Amino acid sequence: MIAVLQRVSSARVEVEGQTVGAIGPGLLVLVCAEQGDTEAQGDKLLAKILKLRIFSDAQGKMNHSVQDMDGRGAQGGLLIVSQFTLAADVTGGNRPSFTAAAAPEDGRRLYEGFVAAARRQHGDVQTGIFAADMQLHLVNDGPVTIPLRMPPSA
Repeated sequence: MIAVLQRVSSARVEVEGQTVGAIGPGLLVLVCAEQGDTEAQGDKLLAKILKLRIFSDAQGKMNHSVQDMDGRGAQGGLLIVSQFTLAADVTGGNRPSFTAAAAPEDGRRLYEGFVAAARRQHGDVQTGIFAADMQLHLVNDGPVTIPLRMPPSA
């Protein structure tokens, strides 16, 4: 599975002009399931995201996770949005190929499982709508943007 994390001051996702998910400070998580991905990969990816220390402490060092943004237990929000285009392959020309992306039914199952696990483990989880045409609005804090890939053997 692939994810791109953006540390944000705020973020929201709209579908057909309506906000369907919004957070204040936290992480925007763009997530993509690839062919052959498993729930176990999603669980490992989520564990990494929740513990990744990319929020600043009082000295400005990245020492806090989204689950402990201030060092005293304050949680940030997670806005999880499906994005199959993360599986794009542009090595063969100028038009991206998405053949590495999971089939829609597998992608939906893995995305929904990832979101369900996030909701069990974290207090503030918002989402987009799988396979919808979405518009993202965000204020990237830092900016901090981190790509993650959880290979099958991880």
